[in-house]
Amino acid sequence: ATGNYDIVVIGHSQFEKIPLSDARKAEFIRKQIDELEMQLESMDNSESRLTVKQLESKKKQLKTKLSNLLDAPKRDDVVTFEELGADSLMVDEAHNFKNLMTVTKMHNIAGISTTESQKASDLFMKCQYLDEITGARGVTFATGTPISNSMTELYTMQRYLQQNTLERNGLANFDSWAATFGETVTAIELAPEGTGYRTKTRFARFFNLPELMAMFKECADIQTADMLKLPVPALVGGKPTNIQLKPSEIQKQMVAELGERADKIRNKMVKPYEDNMLKITNDGRKLALDQRLIDPDLPDDPDSKVNICVGKIFEIWEQTMPQRSAQLVFCDLSTPKAGVFNVYDDMKAKLIERGIPETEIAFIHEANTDARKTELFGKVRSGAVRVLMGSTAKMGAGTNVQKRLIALHHLDVPWRPSDIEQREGRILRQGNENKEVYVFRYVTEGTFDAYSWQLIENKQKFIGQIMTSKSPARSCDDMDEAALSYAEVKALAAGNPLIKEKMDLDVQLTRLKTLKAAHDSQRYELENKIAIGFPAEIRKCKEQIENATVDAATVKEHSVVDADGKDVFCIQLEKKVYYEKEPAGKALLGLLGLALNSEKPVPIGYFKGMELQIQHLPFGNEYHARLAGSGTYSTQLGADVLGNLTRLSNLANGIEPSIEKTRNMQIQLEQQLASAEEEVKRPFPQATELTEKSKRLAVLEGLLNMNDKDIVTDTEPEQQCQTDNRQRGQEER
Repeated sequence: ATGNYDIVVIGHSQFEKIPLSDARKAEFIRKQIDELEMQLESMDNSESRLTVKQLESKKKQLKTKLSNLLDAPKRDDVVTFEELGADSLMVDEAHNFKNLMTVTKMHNIAGISTTESQKASDLFMKCQYLDEITGARGVTFATGTPISNSMTELYTMQRYLQQNTLERNGLANFDSWAATFGETVTAIELAPEGTGYRTKTRFARFFNLPELMAMFKECADIQTADMLKLPVPALVGGKPTNIQLKPSEIQKQMVAELGERADKIRNKMVKPYEDNMLKITNDGRKLALDQRLIDPDLPDDPDSKVNICVGKIFEIWEQTMPQRSAQLVFCDLSTPKAGVFNVYDDMKAKLIERGIPETEIAFIHEANTDARKTELFGKVRSGAVRVLMGSTAKMGAGTNVQKRLIALHHLDVPWRPSDIEQREGRILRQGNENKEVYVFRYVTEGTFDAYSWQLIENKQKFIGQIMTSKSPARSCDDMDEAALSYAEVKALAAGNPLIKEKMDLDVQLTRLKTLKAAHDSQRYELENKIAIGFPAEIRKCKEQIENATVDAATVKEHSVVDADGKDVFCIQLEKKVYYEKEPAGKALLGLLGLALNSEKPVPIGYFKGMELQIQHLPFGNEYHARLAGSGTYSTQLGADVLGNLTRLSNLANGIEPSIEKTRNMQIQLEQQLASAEEEVKRPFPQATELTEKSKRLAVLEGLLNMNDKDIVTDTEPEQQCQTDNRQRGQEER
């Protein structure tokens, strides 16, 4: 407010301490109360009483907050955000502000916060203020993960950056947005304390994606790694190395038991809090990592993931001894805990036993303060620590240790694609001295591993499809899911080869549908060009040729050549005719001021039989000269007295040569129109493949969802049908 700063750089925590005026805060709270009242009025008797109570409770809290704000004793006056004079706000790591309160009748929705984070609501109010004073052009967000897990996160981003657009389209209310773009289902999830389970509503599918992304791209400039081509190390072999391991007999037996547990859940033989699909999924993931996580008394399988990974780490440690290269090991499922069997301590003991000094192995969990983290990261960069183990949450974003990294090991599979991105972003990063690096994925066959990797890849493909310039498919499944379905568990437990075929088909169909969407988009574009674009451009060319032919004749008629064959100079400015270039050039510069306050071109004389006009373009502060006859021809003017006259002569003499260029352009456009008319008739080349694979996938899904009681045997068809009818009647009742 008192200095003349262009840019002020400030931390998130300090930014929150710059207050908005009390009047603006009160107005914001009143608006939230109004939104809640509208929601309550729109609810009918069929709505959950719990939802009504929650909305009423929230309304009461907001009213208390408003009265506290208005009745607060007079405090010292400090400079408010509005008084600072800031007219632009740039927020880095903007995903930290996702917890913005949303007023909705739907509660417990993944990715949508119904409680308010202080820093998020503070930023939202400041964004709204800047939108008012700048016409919605004052806020810039930067983030690497605008969508980390669920598409609902897009709504929050749109509220910050596109509130006016959402209101204009009737989508400012979350329930309207959700009804337009999504479909919800209710599923079971792990409770926060990790000992029980609870139900949670999440989005199962998203629709109308091209429209959603077209709206989002009005405010988003999406740049992906493959578009930026940053100088990062290459992967050995061009892709992550999959190390496939055979399951032990105990693991095979336990996977089969998971199938039996799934049967009991399917037949409602157990209560959801005793056993459920999420619990089975978690046990399946632990089993794939190490059987001792299910029961510590089970034997240590020499071919388990842990033992093979230890061997690989030691081998690379030995090979890179001269360079003192470092390695990262990611494992989210079994973190270090005193007195309990865990993978971290087991691996550390085995690595020390093989000969790696204990000082060269570290756990990220040991660095529990910022100072210790900084010290640990320094040791990894210097090569003092050569094996660093951690979880995605603790060793993901902000871990800058890439200098000597040669290998990264994925011991388990995280659920979110952004977690994979964060993990691999530690090594595939600028500033790594190694030109080529390894990324290892350890997969135990016949367990949940392969399928979990397939799921995460499909999720990542979906995010990749959203976060690119390509046209997305019309609908897609949401990514926020933490349990496998009954059919998937059964197929994995039985070692069913159909599940592998289904996984492959899912990937192929995603690719084909994206290609089909791109083909359709291109066809609509061509149809538009055939109907409007090309005919309009061809007409324009014909007009230009006609006008230029007339104007070229005018220039020729008013051109005088001396005895040496040189052009005789003559120009009329205002009412005076000039035959000398220098005074004419000075006079022309003197007349430029006439155009300064005029939006339209200003006539100032004649040159070569054509009217001479000047125009000022405020953007770039440029002056242009125009020759107007049947057509109009323009050139930029400079500060050079004689140079401007040369430009005018070139402009007039260039009219005749331009006729041939325009004629060639017309021929090209006519050829393009003919090609487009042919192209638009061509069907989608992989249409047959898409149809066949879609049918096959539908068949596979049917087969994988069948169980014994659904199959009618040939020996007792009548009895089986009666049983089915009885079951159907019970279900209907």
